Amino acid sequence: MNFISKFIEKHFLITILFFAALGLIFPDAFSLLKSYIPFILGLIMLGMGLTIDFKDLKDVGKNPKWLFVGVLLQFFVMPLLAFVIGKFLQLPQNLLVGLIIVGACPGGTASNVMVYLSKAHLPLSISLTLISTILAPILTPFWIFFLANESIDISFLSLAETTFWIVLFPLLDGLVIRKLFQKKIQPVIDFFPSISILSIASIVACVIALNKDVLATFPILIFIAVLLHNVFGFLIGYLVPTVLQFPKKVSKTIAIEVGMQNSGLGVSLALVHFSKITALPAVVFSIWHNLAGIIVAKIFKRQS
Repeated sequence: MNFISKFIEKHFLITILFFAALGLIFPDAFSLLKSYIPFILGLIMLGMGLTIDFKDLKDVGKNPKWLFVGVLLQFFVMPLLAFVIGKFLQLPQNLLVGLIIVGACPGGTASNVMVYLSKAHLPLSISLTLISTILAPILTPFWIFFLANESIDISFLSLAETTFWIVLFPLLDGLVIRKLFQKKIQPVIDFFPSISILSIASIVACVIALNKDVLATFPILIFIAVLLHNVFGFLIGYLVPTVLQFPKKVSKTIAIEVGMQNSGLGVSLALVHFSKITALPAVVFSIWHNLAGIIVAKIFKRQS
């Protein structure tokens, strides 16, 4: 069992690609996972809570500039970057709006998983996700209106409730369990990286299965736009903290947080307020950023 766990950790990119292929081959089977994704994410967050030390949380509180820079890059660089890339590639208006929606979304749980796997600063990652989610009901509609001249509404209560049950509640459970039973649960903690990898792999397979028809048409222009948006997000998210001489772990964390958006929210907003076509950039981003995040996490882990 330990051998399998170590193999998955060492070859997590291969594991993700293997599950992605399974999602394409057996779409009906993996599509069934859709309703279980919140529970899978909750399990991952529970495992993260088990690995967090309270001194790391204090470390974040002592350095508010890390949070300020992370949120600033998340909510100012990514929306503007989406607009510039969309205009440069001359995307049609509905696809440009879709890309801006992705850029204006907060960070998602997937970024926390990648930070966890890359052994960067997990408490900072979770703090940035929570803060950006709290700000999303104000800043996401603002950017969509400012850059695309389109109005949308986001329910603060709905977003807060989702964040609490998927991110905060299991995370706090993990912290409490670690505090009470640290020595007894250590063997379980050792297996959680491989459990997280298998969990995110199953989510990637599910997303690919649900969007097999989209992938079959292979919208190359949208893929290029999403790839540029994501890659520049990672680069800017890493370079700015590095120039500011933040610790290496912090630079890696902010890079992942900035590069990875809550694409699930992006898909929902596009479908509710616009059309299936407008949701296309968020759908492609949802697939791509998980694969790209795994590659970045693997690179950052090797540097560690």
